[in-house]
Amino acid sequence: MKKNIIDLSLLVEDNMWTHKMFQSPMITTHMSHEDSKSKGLGEANDPFTTQTTIISTLDHVGTHVDAPLHVNPNGESVDELPLDMFIGKAVCLDLTYIGDLEDIEVKDLEEAEKKSGIKINGHIVLLNTGLHNRHYPNREVVFSNPGLTAEATHWLADRGSKLHGVEGPSTDAPNNPSFPSHRVCRDREIYHFEWLVNLEKLVNKGEFTFYGVPLKIKGGTGSPVRAFAILEE
Repeated sequence: MKKNIIDLSLLVEDNMWTHKMFQSPMITTHMSHEDSKSKGLGEANDPFTTQTTIISTLDHVGTHVDAPLHVNPNGESVDELPLDMFIGKAVCLDLTYIGDLEDIEVKDLEEAEKKSGIKINGHIVLLNTGLHNRHYPNREVVFSNPGLTAEATHWLADRGSKLHGVEGPSTDAPNNPSFPSHRVCRDREIYHFEWLVNLEKLVNKGEFTFYGVPLKIKGGTGSPVRAFAILEE
């Protein structure tokens, strides 16, 4: 059986767009190959040069996962969470008819679940709204994402989904300061991935395996991840 790997991660770049409340990352050269020549490394007939990069970033930039500590002062940090929770059976729901800043409601999830042919039961649930392809790399992307209602987030939790994932910088719409989805995640102890890409490649593919393992950041409120899906075809 052939395995097809789908990269779901946003390219991390210097000064890239982030959630409207967050600082963009800084990525710059620390030492270049040209700089390192003066170190006299290697041998006379085989000089050795090296290059390194400085990365300065918040833990909620690009494709990332939230830890409980992000929304709960008594919650676990990302380094305290078990690795196996970030890997598992998954399904991608098609919600491309949901417009910018609109709500994703229970009825939307129920209808998308039927169309997917997969009964959600402990799955990692990815939500394809088409946001990334509509707006990225324009700055409008951070002011346009739809948001999960509190009821829709409860719906996912009620079906044993400990993790869900969205395109764009948040599971909550940027024009909703009450953060209904994040508050339900806090109360139900479920988590989410934000700013996934290429989700359209997973629609109508049935069940697949999702991977989104975080860095082991001591006290981290979240972490960048290299998210990908493996389809067996």
